[in-house]
Amino acid sequence: MDKIKILIADDYHLFIRGMESILSEDASLQIVGKAYNGKQAYEMAVERKPDVILLDMNMPIMNGLQSLKMIVGELKDVKVLMLTLNDREELLVEALKSGAKGYLLKDLLPNELLTFVHMVHRGENIITGQLAGKIIENSSKRAINGKNQVEFIFTKKDVLTKREKEILFHVMKGQTNREIGQALLISENTVKNHLRNIMEKLHMNNRVQAAAYAFQEGWLQKGS
Repeated sequence: MDKIKILIADDYHLFIRGMESILSEDASLQIVGKAYNGKQAYEMAVERKPDVILLDMNMPIMNGLQSLKMIVGELKDVKVLMLTLNDREELLVEALKSGAKGYLLKDLLPNELLTFVHMVHRGENIITGQLAGKIIENSSKRAINGKNQVEFIFTKKDVLTKREKEILFHVMKGQTNREIGQALLISENTVKNHLRNIMEKLHMNNRVQAAAYAFQEGWLQKGS
């Protein structure tokens, strides 16, 4: 089976070395380039045509967003995961609208990085759990205030049952498995089983991310 070709772009050499070390643990991945600024990332992407690019948001010469727009304009099939220390929602939205397939905070765990690389290569859209929680909170506030909700570019794939949607609705409110079980008159273990099925169906890494996805798709609206 062909390896997944990875391009890493970040202006911190130590961070690149760290990602290189993590990615090298997965035999199905192949690092085809390391770029240290946005311009170099674009040029290397065009030259080496990677499958997935790990692209830092803040880089010299050309920042991550500028580089992203040029890369996706040139390479239609490439999957770009933005990496950042900044959790500002407007940057996340701009990145997704500009063609990024994911937006990750740099404090993610090594196994999460590997999981997300494979998920995005399969065509999934990824945001880390902390950002997903922030989106839920802010989107709820906008809904209450009568403002338009943020639109994200996600695949429309409504595969959840009514019960699974109910459970995610309670997750969105910050309830524990026990509290969800009490609200729906089911056992805590049943809630856990439903959550496991939900994350498998949506290829999500955690419950908050799954709830954020479903909320933005409109699946958790009343009557859905």
